[in-house]
Amino acid sequence: MRQNRACPIHAVDQTVHTDEEKAIREVVDNVLWQMAADRKSTALKQLQGHMWRSAYASGRLKGEIYQDVTPSIKRWRDQGLKVFIYSSGSVEAQKLLFAHSVEGDVLDLFDGHFDTAIGAKVDAKSYERIAERIGCPPEEITFLTDVTREAKAAEDAGVNVVVVVRPGNMELTDEERAHYDLIASFGQLEVTGRT
Repeated sequence: MRQNRACPIHAVDQTVHTDEEKAIREVVDNVLWQMAADRKSTALKQLQGHMWRSAYASGRLKGEIYQDVTPSIKRWRDQGLKVFIYSSGSVEAQKLLFAHSVEGDVLDLFDGHFDTAIGAKVDAKSYERIAERIGCPPEEITFLTDVTREAKAAEDAGVNVVVVVRPGNMELTDEERAHYDLIASFGQLEVTGRT
């Protein structure tokens, strides 16, 4: 509400017992509202991770990965590069997705995971912290994203940026298209260096 956005709010009446089912419905409504609003709340992402754990473990849910991603990461790893994930999804959710993907368990392709606990993806300081954490100068890091606000933050931190253009992504402006290196597939990216 402080962000001038309407959202479901549960009000507890201290004079009577709160109906448990009503409270649960209101919590679910609030979580659904946060998801529909694409909130990047660390707590929401952690909740999603906890909920997904049982669905992945039972096999009812499989992590979807674009077909070009796994072979490209394997190629980069064969070249001696390190690969990290920085996502608004919690580290737990990332690990669940890649451990239970449509391609099987591919967690071993990644050297580490970062989420919004390191900072917001639109804050340059987050990329500086990641560079420090992995022990690599920002100019030796290439960050792939489909969100230009994230690209700008990474660029402001001195990180190399490539914008991935996929069907269904937000349209880029002509200025953004001219400014950033663009790829439509990980297979198009040739990287050298350490990370």
